Amino acid sequence: MTDAVIVVGVLADPRMMAALGLTGTPVALRGRLTGGARAGIDRDGWPRLAGGPGTVAAMRVAPNAGLARYAAVMGLVAHDRPDGPVLGVGDGCADGEPQADLAAAIARRILMAPHDRPADRVARRLPMIGVWAASELRGAPGPASGGDLVSRRGPADVQILRRDETFAGYFSVEVCELRHRTHAGGMTPPVRREGFVSGDAVVVLPWDPVRDRVLLIEQFRLAPLLRRDPQPWLLETVAGRVDAGETVEDAARREAREEADLAVTRLFPAIHNYPSPGAFAEYLYTYVGIADLPDGIEGVHGLESESEDIRGHLLARADLTGMAMAGQLTNGPLAMIALWLELRHRAIRVELGLG
Repeated sequence: MTDAVIVVGVLADPRMMAALGLTGTPVALRGRLTGGARAGIDRDGWPRLAGGPGTVAAMRVAPNAGLARYAAVMGLVAHDRPDGPVLGVGDGCADGEPQADLAAAIARRILMAPHDRPADRVARRLPMIGVWAASELRGAPGPASGGDLVSRRGPADVQILRRDETFAGYFSVEVCELRHRTHAGGMTPPVRREGFVSGDAVVVLPWDPVRDRVLLIEQFRLAPLLRRDPQPWLLETVAGRVDAGETVEDAARREAREEADLAVTRLFPAIHNYPSPGAFAEYLYTYVGIADLPDGIEGVHGLESESEDIRGHLLARADLTGMAMAGQLTNGPLAMIALWLELRHRAIRVELGLG
């Protein structure tokens, strides 16, 4: 990069400047920014700098290694303008305001990747980097476990001595060397912990309260196969990752359309949880989704681009409860929501005006 560059849009936001370790002086560029709602989330999400009246707030900065690495991963190139080279613009594909908090969190994750990892390899993981960055943002203010039963902890109660990303495919594995506060008040010796990083997901059990039936899905799963389970096709709920930039509720409705061709009219939150916190960095948002489930709606669905082969099954809610109690549901989230719905179905029907 040149000796100085002008950053615009989300790149000039103080949160992004801090994430990239940049300082600079304000400048005003003639024109206006259009699009850019996905700036800092997708490689092609950057706004277009259009001509015309008005000015755009920007920052003139001295490029550093962090900005160079980030630009390489994001595919950003400087555009020559009369005021100097401008960074942070593109084709302006998506209208709307950028999400600076999320863009900055993604930038931090990009810079945490091993420096010897090629930029194009990091770029291929941008969708999952975004999923995890958004998960971190949702997790930071999250409710403490155990209510008043568990003592409140602060940042000083965990000291991360070393953190490495040892594997990065669709998911990733992080290894931390850390010390943490003990119940006696001291600190542990340095310990090594490994975490499988997958990001937040949403789980939805479609329920028709009029017909009092649910829709389950059946699909092949690798984990049971690896365990040598002779039945790696599981009954499950609709489920999927919460994409970067979307709300949990929007993800729930999207997954219902993709996996079951269903329109969910209302979502009732069940028990949000960490399914296996000893090693899996995953948080599940679980819901019962109100849907119309007439005869013949089951079908086979899923995204061809993700090689999904998903078969639907209609089942009376009472039969689902019976299967859970008989130990016939090996998918944990499905069993949990089935039992939650057994306890809550009358109250939900009253809230829906169904008596």
